[in-house]
Amino acid sequence: MIEGLNKAFESRVRLGVMAVLAVNEWVDHAQLKELLGVTDGNLASHLSALEELKYVQVRKRFIGRRPNTSYKASVSGARAFREHLDAIERLIPKP
Repeated sequence: MIEGLNKAFESRVRLGVMAVLAVNEWVDHAQLKELLGVTDGNLASHLSALEELKYVQVRKRFIGRRPNTSYKASVSGARAFREHLDAIERLIPKP
């Protein structure tokens, strides 16, 4: 019954990251931090785990003289997240 759930999204932070990235093209680190209400270090460790799984793409650049890191859901990450959501929906009984 729960075999379709993806262990990578058990964390509420990773679930939140993917939810934000599912509806936005690129989101920078500061925006994610603010939206999710987490610390820099906590967010960085979860993003690192998602990056290792190839679920997010990272873009590092400078805006003016300031460094900026942005994230985007990869094709495989978006697919894995959608499959996870579909598995959750299958757990909810239909009236």
